[in-house]
Amino acid sequence: MEIPTVRLANLVVSRLLIGGNPFSGFSHQSRQRSAEMVAWYTDERIVATLFEAEALGLNACIARGDDHITRVLRRYWDEGGTMVWVAQTNSRAETAVAAAHYCLDHGAAACYLHGGITDHYVAQGRYDDIHAFVAAVRDAGAPVGIAGHLCEDFVWAEEHLDLDFYMVSYYNPSPRQDVPHHDPTAAEQFLPADRAARVALIQQLSRPVIHYKVLAAGRIPAPEAFADAARHMRPSDAVCVGIYTKDNPTMLEEDVRLLLDNLRAVGQL
Repeated sequence: MEIPTVRLANLVVSRLLIGGNPFSGFSHQSRQRSAEMVAWYTDERIVATLFEAEALGLNACIARGDDHITRVLRRYWDEGGTMVWVAQTNSRAETAVAAAHYCLDHGAAACYLHGGITDHYVAQGRYDDIHAFVAAVRDAGAPVGIAGHLCEDFVWAEEHLDLDFYMVSYYNPSPRQDVPHHDPTAAEQFLPADRAARVALIQQLSRPVIHYKVLAAGRIPAPEAFADAARHMRPSDAVCVGIYTKDNPTMLEEDVRLLLDNLRAVGQL
């Protein structure tokens, strides 16, 4: 299956990227659901899912920068896998710069600042930390971006940063301004008003955007979510979607077809 591509600076990536949250047990649904994902996604199953994605035409994955993911990616690459890794920094790293160096040292082709960290740094006025992160990735010669759950993150970035891409969450499930880390016990919300504000913002941004949480962590049916995302994706944009093969072994193939059908419907294919 041929999937169109976009550019993140000098890096060419497919317009559908497989997301790593299910691999790491971040369901954004419940603690039980997250535990089920961890139990299901053995190293072998993750590697098999990555090879399936590659066979379907994806050339990039997005996953967390930690020992679990880097171990699995190394196995995938050692077995002949060719997808590149767009790395999300680990929110628990000592500093954003240390998190960037970890990802880059372990084979990341591009790196972006974790959305919870961006929310927190912008809210707390820790702009020097963001600039230091950007400089570290730039110095390594890799494309650099930020993720975020708040519109304010990207309004500030447009004025103060020179980035290669943005990761824009369609929702702000839980506030991260005071504590940047994901709280698995917190009640999360996926509000239509959040989605409307973010897709409107995306149209004004000057950099390519990777749209994420477009399915509201499984709360929106895939046909509806992909149709809506395609309507709001600019030709320079891509979408990131996590896959949970225990629910549906053909989920990834179905998502590829949904994206292609909906891009065709809006005249982008």
